[in-house]
Amino acid sequence: MSTTATEALPATTLLRFATAGSVDDGKSTLVGRLLHDSKSVLADQLEAVERASASRGQDAPDLALLTDGLRAEREQGITIDVAYRYFATPRRRFILADTPGHVQYTRNMVTGASTAELTVILVDARNGVVEQTRRHAAIAALLRVPHVVLAVNKMDLVGHREEVFAAIAEEFTAYATDLGVPDVTAIPISALAGDNVVEPSANMDWYGGPTVLEHLETVPVSHDLAHCHARLPVQYVIRPRTAEHPDYRGYAGQIAAGTFRVGEEVTVLPSGRTTRIAGIDLLGRPVEAAWTTQSVTVLLEDDLDVSRGDLIVPTKDAPPTTQDVEATVCHVADAPLTVGHRVLLKHGTRTVKAIVKDIPSRLTLDDLSLHPHPGQLVANDIGRVKIRTAEPLPVDSYADSRRTGSFILIDPHDGTTLTAGMVGESFASPEPVTDGSDDDGWDF
Repeated sequence: MSTTATEALPATTLLRFATAGSVDDGKSTLVGRLLHDSKSVLADQLEAVERASASRGQDAPDLALLTDGLRAEREQGITIDVAYRYFATPRRRFILADTPGHVQYTRNMVTGASTAELTVILVDARNGVVEQTRRHAAIAALLRVPHVVLAVNKMDLVGHREEVFAAIAEEFTAYATDLGVPDVTAIPISALAGDNVVEPSANMDWYGGPTVLEHLETVPVSHDLAHCHARLPVQYVIRPRTAEHPDYRGYAGQIAAGTFRVGEEVTVLPSGRTTRIAGIDLLGRPVEAAWTTQSVTVLLEDDLDVSRGDLIVPTKDAPPTTQDVEATVCHVADAPLTVGHRVLLKHGTRTVKAIVKDIPSRLTLDDLSLHPHPGQLVANDIGRVKIRTAEPLPVDSYADSRRTGSFILIDPHDGTTLTAGMVGESFASPEPVTDGSDDDGWDF
């Protein structure tokens, strides 16, 4: 077996995708099958799996063992919440975020799917759509993942019956559509036997769609963020103060979206001061333009007070600044989030003090109804919140920018991440809530 899958590959596109599923739905086996059959497993790794499988009395290698190591580490308390795997085929490169399936680890799917263009949600054909399936679909919709694959696994245990698959696919697709998921593809598989994972299954000749790998290789993905709202969160101010660069003052960071050009008029937020870009340094060399995901240093014509946490944007396309943020959130901490909770809000490279002003609603996953004014959100809850910040923040709607429309809430006492938030409207948006209380008693 080849020890690498990337030698002599032509220029290919990159797909980031995440996997999710309930406990024992076969997610580890599916991931192992994809890695094995795409020849992305090192020879010594495969030999170790074969030996471990043989010691258990198994005739064939248990491909789930390729990923179970990190799962065991998580259960022992090691801080590896999501296992990232890289593999490639001649048609495309992949970064896979393998998220754990236990209910108490659902919060980690938020991390894994936050940058994904596709999510694979596994369902056991014997159990159908369960609460955890609905929760995973809700998170995929909340994070606006554009493509969802429903992998109905263990079809061999239900006699490869088409009617079983059709009923599950219909129920899930209807639910995901109500959530606003734009694209759902259902595929019947047996990860253990390899049916419809990489090769088409002879046991399910009634299915004429793509295999999992074929769909991953061909699903359209767009990385053209150069035309989005241009945003540069300032991460570091560079002042060498050397004989060679006595007056150099640059603002370094990774471009979150869009394109910046030398000579362009820009605004620094939240101060609102305007200037022009005097130069852009990329990898130590000046360039005329830079775009999304590139790490650059921007030089400005005027000597402005710019520091870490500020946001450089085109003047003609500047987001509004506000101290009142309304968002849909997924609560990830064990301790509940309550009205009046004092937190830190981290948006991009900026962290400010904030207070949870209201929790208008919590989403009920069974029927997608909204429970009004629950008073708190507990671990894995999805709901709406209103937050007041101590300082103005330049925030985009999450629907417009997944990078600059997202934030996290942090416990100011111990630094624990409490909540992942998406600014603006979503499938969980409640009807306008009339609140008779005023702002007396708030510190800011």
